[in-house]
Amino acid sequence: MDTKPRYHGYVSLQRRGLVALPAEVRQRMHLDEPGAQLEVTEREDGVLELRAALPVPAEQAWFWTQSWQEREREVEVHVAAGELTIHDDVTDFLAHVDDVADGSADSDSDSE
Repeated sequence: MDTKPRYHGYVSLQRRGLVALPAEVRQRMHLDEPGAQLEVTEREDGVLELRAALPVPAEQAWFWTQSWQEREREVEVHVAAGELTIHDDVTDFLAHVDDVADGSADSDSDSE
């Protein structure tokens, strides 16, 4: 893994604490998008860390909660292991959802 910084250089700190990041860095890190922010961390060793942070719309905040992200990771494990069921139509899918909700779904259902 290449741990070499992608950009190294100097930027000027302007009078009111403003810093202009190089255009190539702003574009690569998507900091040229509306609402982009930088997270600033001051470390004990004197290093200032800047991390790109893009805002999440309020109506999508649920997706980024810790509990939801844990469930997303669980699903990724099942999908990678091929533990999934493919339904040919909506009616079949909804019947399967009802079975899962009732606890009557066959754990050894056909995987495709």
